[in-house]
Amino acid sequence: MSTTRPYPPGDLGPESDGAAAGPSAPPSGQARTLRLTGASGVVPSARDFTREALREWGWLPAASADQRAAAEDVLLVVSELVTNACLHAEGPEELRVSRHGKVLRLEVADLGAGNPAPRTPHRAGRPGGHGMFIVQRLCLDWGVVRNAQGAGKTVWAELAAPS
Repeated sequence: MSTTRPYPPGDLGPESDGAAAGPSAPPSGQARTLRLTGASGVVPSARDFTREALREWGWLPAASADQRAAAEDVLLVVSELVTNACLHAEGPEELRVSRHGKVLRLEVADLGAGNPAPRTPHRAGRPGGHGMFIVQRLCLDWGVVRNAQGAGKTVWAELAAPS
């Protein structure tokens, strides 16, 4: 798990002037939330939802190979985070996609008790167990925040905007 950004979802940490930042809300139109509780087909639904947000924010249609690769990375990370919640955490509760300047943040809330982590050692030739390794490799940073009100957690990941 990431240890470089221990901030809760929605809080991007200290501001550049050193002052502490409270939870930051992106400007209107810069965040989308999808409830996934009890839904079927949550992975394709999450990808479609995220793809639409990327269209609204101008990431798609991609004008270059780099922009297309950045959008594909976002969709892959969404798939991995939601799939992990399905397999290891009693299913995802919610997906939140937000944009903060040149950073896109993905958050998947679930009721699970475990902490996701890349399998070590990573064995590329074996089936399964690659999800969090993929997240770690593609993202600027990622982490887990436990729900203070009880069971559950939010797994978050941040990716850079396409150049």
